[in-house]
Parts: sequence; structure tokens; C-alpha cells
Amino acid sequence: MIALTDWLAMGFGSVVGFILGLVGGGGSILAVPFLVYGVGVASPHVAIGTGTVAVAVSAFANLLPHWRAGRVKWRCGAVFAAAGVVGALAGSELAKAVDGQRLLMLFGALMVVVGLIMLRRRDTAGNADIQLSAETARQLLPRLIATGFAVGALSGFFGIGGGFLIVPGLMLATGMPLPFAIGTSLVAVSAFGAATASSYAASGLVDWRLALVFVLGGLAGGLGGATVGGLLAGRKALLGKIFAGVVISVGTYVLLRGWLA
Repeated sequence: MIALTDWLAMGFGSVVGFILGLVGGGGSILAVPFLVYGVGVASPHVAIGTGTVAVAVSAFANLLPHWRAGRVKWRCGAVFAAAGVVGALAGSELAKAVDGQRLLMLFGALMVVVGLIMLRRRDTAGNADIQLSAETARQLLPRLIATGFAVGALSGFFGIGGGFLIVPGLMLATGMPLPFAIGTSLVAVSAFGAATASSYAASGLVDWRLALVFVLGGLAGGLGGATVGGLLAGRKALLGKIFAGVVISVGTYVLLRGWLA
């Protein structure tokens, strides 16, 4: 018999997947508050560990179409991801030592900041031909390693994919255009999510049944979101602003709940 929590996890997972398919990223930041306040996962640490499994799977699934479209800079993505995995493992170990309610409050504050950044973000041009090579390594490697580690640490600490941080980080480090940064970011999101999930799983902080149901809901929602996103392709900017407003609202709610607790 399917439990109520399974239906809730599938429902909220489909919402996250729908948002990912609709606006191209950012939905994973809602996974933790959905699991805690929607599904009813008692431990914030278990919610983070379970959410990261869903983040890693969703990111890998979304990576494949970008790869086929030629929008993935593999060398840049690999270096960024390798540095970020080290940061993600360090961040996740630190997070497990922090009180659960305090961690939720910090997470809520991050959501508000991210939402404000989303509202201000502008699509900018860049160098579509940029590559990590022997000629560019001296300039690009230090930037990719430093930025990757910092973003990975935040991703691991909060148990999020970090796509909203990775995309501008890649653009800052390499100067690649937004479409390539989005595609390349999924290499790092997959790696960060897998690293963080492994750390939490090793500590017994992943509900595997819930993670599977959440992922299944996310895959179904992603198909719907991609379809609607195609129909509303001309209104991506408006959709992005609406989603930013949702992130700010949920972050404020999480922050207030943690403060009152």
C-alpha cells in the first residue's frame, strides 16, 4: 500500500521537476523546504541528504539534451566539478555538525538572497569559443578551481544543486555565454549532488524510498514543465521573475519558522 508520505513526496517532487523543466534550473532549492514542511521529514539533515539524491539524478537527466545540443564545455566543467566536489564534501561534513533548526534558518536566508539575485540577473553575451587548453590554462585554471571550490562548499553545506551559483560562477571564471554556462553547469550539479548525497548516505541520513518517489515525481513533472516551457518560450524572463518571487517567499517562510522555533 502506498503511504501518504509517498504521494506527498511524488507531488512535491513533480513540482520541483516542473519548475526545472519550465525555467531551466533553480527548482532544487525548493526540495529541502518541500521535504521538511510539505512531506513532513522530521530531520532537516535527512531532508538535505534525501534531496541531494534527487538533485543529482535530475541534473544528470537534464545534462543529456544539452550535451546533444553542443552546449557543454567538458574540460571547463570537469575542472570546476572536481574542485567543487572537494568543497561539497567539506561543506556537507560541516553542515552535519550544525543544529538542524539553525541550518534551516541559514537555508532560508540563502533562498532570499538567491531570489534577489535572480531578480537582478541579466542575460549577457560571452565568448562561445572559449576552451580550456594549454594556451588558456594559465588564466582559466586558477579561476575555475577557486570558484568551483567555493560554490561546491555552499552546495554541500545546504544540500542543493547550486546551479544558480554555478552558472554565474562559470561565466565569471571563463567568460562563456549563458547557454553554455547552463549546459556546463549540469556537469558540476551532478557531481556536487552525488558527492553530497554520498556523504549523507555514509552517515545514514538518506531516506532511499522517499528519494526514489521524489525522483519519479520530478521526472514526470520535468516533462510537463519542458512542454509548457516550450509553449511559453517568449516569456522566459517573466517566468524567471515569478520563480524568483516564489523562492523569496518560501525562503522568508523557512526563515520565520526557524526563528519562531
